[in-house]
Amino acid sequence: MLQTKHATARAQQRAIPPLVDRLLEEFGDEEYDGHGCILLYFSHRSVREMERCLGRHPVGLMKRYLDAYKVESCEDGATVTKGWRTSKIRRK
Repeated sequence: MLQTKHATARAQQRAIPPLVDRLLEEFGDEEYDGHGCILLYFSHRSVREMERCLGRHPVGLMKRYLDAYKVESCEDGATVTKGWRTSKIRRK
């Protein structure tokens, strides 16, 4: 997984553990942002899929991390930034 320096700094500043990054890669929903990047986030559907694969109790313990998101570049797949959702993601 490639990460920019910005993404590494933001993950540290925003206390997003590497496990959340891996879970976003495996289970997160993808949406094109219209600016040359892909947004990965946890939706209700992706949380249910995680519960089926990992179990309900472990996912329940990670509940506070389910508002995390990351933005990846479409060109090389590098992570551009990471953060916490503060509002609903609008679908087009």
